[in-house]
Amino acid sequence: MLLEQIADYAIKEQTSKLPDDVIHHAKRAVIDWYAALLPGSRVAPATLLEQAFAEDLDRGSARLASGRHATLRAAALINGAASHSVEFDDIYRDAGYHPGSPVISAALAAAQATGASGEKFLRGVIVGYEVSTRIGEAVMPSHYRYWHTTGTVGCFGAAAAVATILGCNRQQFMHALATVGTFAAGLQQAFRSQAMTKPLHGGHAADAGAMSAMAAAKGVTGALDILEGEVGFGAAMSVNPDWSKATRGLGKDYHINHMTFKNHGCCGHTFPSIDGVLELKQKHNLTHKDIKKIRLASYKAGLDIIDNATPEGEYQAKFSIQYTVAHALVHGSVRLNAFLPDRMNDPDVRALMTRIEVVADPELSKGYPTQRAAQVEIETYDGRNLSHFQPTRKGDPEMPLTDEELNDKFLELATPVIGAGAARALLEQLWRTDKLANVDYETSPQKGPRVLASV
Repeated sequence: MLLEQIADYAIKEQTSKLPDDVIHHAKRAVIDWYAALLPGSRVAPATLLEQAFAEDLDRGSARLASGRHATLRAAALINGAASHSVEFDDIYRDAGYHPGSPVISAALAAAQATGASGEKFLRGVIVGYEVSTRIGEAVMPSHYRYWHTTGTVGCFGAAAAVATILGCNRQQFMHALATVGTFAAGLQQAFRSQAMTKPLHGGHAADAGAMSAMAAAKGVTGALDILEGEVGFGAAMSVNPDWSKATRGLGKDYHINHMTFKNHGCCGHTFPSIDGVLELKQKHNLTHKDIKKIRLASYKAGLDIIDNATPEGEYQAKFSIQYTVAHALVHGSVRLNAFLPDRMNDPDVRALMTRIEVVADPELSKGYPTQRAAQVEIETYDGRNLSHFQPTRKGDPEMPLTDEELNDKFLELATPVIGAGAARALLEQLWRTDKLANVDYETSPQKGPRVLASV
């Protein structure tokens, strides 16, 4: 049974000697999560969820991004939604999945609620990533036709993380995952509107995982064949899932070492095209006024989501390859300010969008999900025909953000929320997470992060 094999790994990981590089990459994941969380906490739906779940706030030992106290589940839910809102959260490419939002949101809430050490928190994060990324690989790519992996697969990651932090035994761990499997949900229709539902997928997964682990720790049982059963998760939500991938390399090849950290503030499917046009812009000293026509060829699974020549509003713009590429060429980047009203209505961006052709390339489509590539061609008014093949994305494992670049990303996104001094102090704390006696981070802009005792 799959859950038996997964639980065997997870229980060993509660006390194993973790490799130094795994601890380092886990801290990178937490830093990247905070970079997405802080600005996401200041916008809807997180701000509205604080109103909706007011009865669960200002009590409990977990914390929201603002430092406000919350119950474990409320913190997991609200932080999970916040960290998936500004489209800057991490990706496990081979599963098309954002693990940080559900896993770290649930793990941090559980660690704060139980007074766990920084090391124990990181163990929960690592187990959550390792378990859920593999389940994601097993059901992909067919799962992605209708389902949002962050909302579905993320449930297993959150449950695994919280069960680890709660110190669940083997049976309890299995039942935590068995129970959460029946709550796994998140439909891609949510991507195709101005709705706030997509960020809620990350929040729901964090909350469902936390709830299932908390219940399992007290003896609540689930169907232990929920993954591979005749009418289980795989049968219902995938076509011929390869369950051998769900346990392959557990405890040996750590997926958390192979994360993608976003370099643009929009849907990751747009990234190879953005990277490609920026390469041509820099190499040939182009301006948007030089460009007569752009042809973007990429993989079909991504284009099915991002081919939107007439996005309405900020959210759709983040999922429009036409808008994000045009903005990159006009303004040089796609950061949070790309979706401010003046940028959204920029006549130069809007005019360039009309000169972009988007096509699904059969060969590039075959490479999905393990390769995210684009062929970019630009025709200029002076008769030049320029082309560039972008084989991967800046931030992918083959072209990773360095620690320094990750620090810069964190400070860029955190500073407007909590101030420069608090952001730098928090960053220093995050790099020392494995040495901290607890992870009760204080991110209030008034106080800044408090100094935490070391183990």
